[in-house]
Amino acid sequence: MLNKTLANIFKGDKAIWMIFFFLCLISVVEVFSASSKLTYHSSIWGPILKHTGILIFGVVLTILVMNIKVRYYKLATPFLLIISFLTLVWVLFAGQVTNGAQRWVSLFGFQFQPSELAKGTIVLAVAQILSAMQGENGADPKAVKYILYICSVIVGLIMFENLSTALLICVVVYLMMFIGRVPKRLMIRIFALAMGVIVAFFAFVWLVGDVNLTKDGEPVKPKVEYLTDENGKIILDANGNKKVKPKTTVEKIFHRADTWKTRIWKFTHGKKVEPKDIDLYGNDAQAAYAQVAIASSGGIGVGPGKSVYRDFVAQAYSDFIYAIIIEEMGIIGGAIVLLLYIALMMRIGQIAGRCENTFPAFLAMGLGILLVVQAMSNMLVAVGLAPVTGQPLPFISRGGTATLTNCCYIGAILSVGLWAKKNDSKEISKS
Repeated sequence: MLNKTLANIFKGDKAIWMIFFFLCLISVVEVFSASSKLTYHSSIWGPILKHTGILIFGVVLTILVMNIKVRYYKLATPFLLIISFLTLVWVLFAGQVTNGAQRWVSLFGFQFQPSELAKGTIVLAVAQILSAMQGENGADPKAVKYILYICSVIVGLIMFENLSTALLICVVVYLMMFIGRVPKRLMIRIFALAMGVIVAFFAFVWLVGDVNLTKDGEPVKPKVEYLTDENGKIILDANGNKKVKPKTTVEKIFHRADTWKTRIWKFTHGKKVEPKDIDLYGNDAQAAYAQVAIASSGGIGVGPGKSVYRDFVAQAYSDFIYAIIIEEMGIIGGAIVLLLYIALMMRIGQIAGRCENTFPAFLAMGLGILLVVQAMSNMLVAVGLAPVTGQPLPFISRGGTATLTNCCYIGAILSVGLWAKKNDSKEISKS
């Protein structure tokens, strides 16, 4: 009786469910270990109980979304686009700043990142456009125009505060157009256009941004400019605090340019840092300690919960959790996590291949690409093969909005496997 009840609740593709639960289990273990620094300000169980609660709520959301039939997703697309646009405008002008980035908005006491909702909304819209304009010889060239219109608005709003997410969306959309059989000549033109835009953007960042260097050639944080009177004395407010010099419109829009330029500079000019030479309070400490953590694993790992460098990496439980996984579980542990994401993508491909209609197939593939590309990006940063981006590891990193939206994406993928019409001529192995 119990088994039947559980089967009715956790219905759908068993392989997807298993991979999802494995990733969540790894998350609970590693976040509990990596969030030791957070326990200094609360009880030892506080951070992990909160994270586990979010994961449980995420599983509930996964089940709810899974039970929504795929055809209803089309009806939600225009509403989600409007909500994404309004919240992205909101965060751009009145968002809350954390770690130098203005990416959060607060509603009824809860913080969330509109960019997380926008990622899935873009995938949903692109899947619908490609499906609606699909012909015998591939997608109608006009589909590209509509896709670019939507992406330019959403990505344009995201890029000023979250450049890595904007680039992630562009990569996902381009891969979706490739799967959606957009003509090759257009794909080549889009690629050339994208490269031109990227080069122009980074050239502009290089001109606008500033990298202040120490005498040793290391980047330092830019100095804060304060208001002064005619005698050069710093002006104080009513509370005795220094009044910061107001930024110009360009400085407000491109206030992240210094961060982008510094990250690029450090990645291209970086040198191997020995543990004894790391400045705990320096700008390169987090990425450097992550690499030292990986090296200290000795290939076999130091064991679960025995990380040494988790207290030195500021985002050990989020952006750099993969480094902690390798430190504790070794190369095998890191490889298992990588293989789980690869298996997830392969299984989603099988589900999409069974679909009789193109919309659910494009939707499942788009969401799968989004999750896996983000995971690969996080892992490349953790091992020092890419500049720091701030992308969390899906289902494993500690988080709120990101974790819940990723669970919704899994729910949508399960919904495709459960409700989409299937082509009986294509079989999929049962597991």
